[in-house]
Amino acid sequence: MSLGLIIFLIFVGLLLFIIEFMLIPGVTIAGVGGAICLVTGIVFAFVSFGTATGLIVLGITAVVMIVLTVLMLKANTWNKFMLKATIDGKVDTVGAQEGRVKPGDRGTTVTRLAPGGKVLVNGEYFEAKSVDILIDPRQEIEVIRIDDNKLIVKPINKQI
Repeated sequence: MSLGLIIFLIFVGLLLFIIEFMLIPGVTIAGVGGAICLVTGIVFAFVSFGTATGLIVLGITAVVMIVLTVLMLKANTWNKFMLKATIDGKVDTVGAQEGRVKPGDRGTTVTRLAPGGKVLVNGEYFEAKSVDILIDPRQEIEVIRIDDNKLIVKPINKQI
């Protein structure tokens, strides 16, 4: 086995180790492949060049692995990979601010509200929740209040 192939295997193993640690956390094919390449390179160093060279290759590989691990665990390393953008979007907030739906509006249930489901109010479909009873499909409902992205409704023909 040539020294070039042993160095190549160890280099590929270290590269896969970095990919595993930085980009694909968990035990994936990159980590398993990296471990196989590192072990294969070190074993070939022992078999091809003897114990002394094998121990040198093992020691250098261990030192490089420790240095890479320390560098990857430093906070500044992670800051380079972190997402800097903020997400300020929201789930459809039922359009209460635009006046699409307001308490007192009436509509019909599209699905059974048990207690949540879909309703049709003012020609638009919304997620809704009944107060304390199940409401069957195609029943008349009235909007009691609006909580973020859900309408709180009650059946019109029944009292709560």
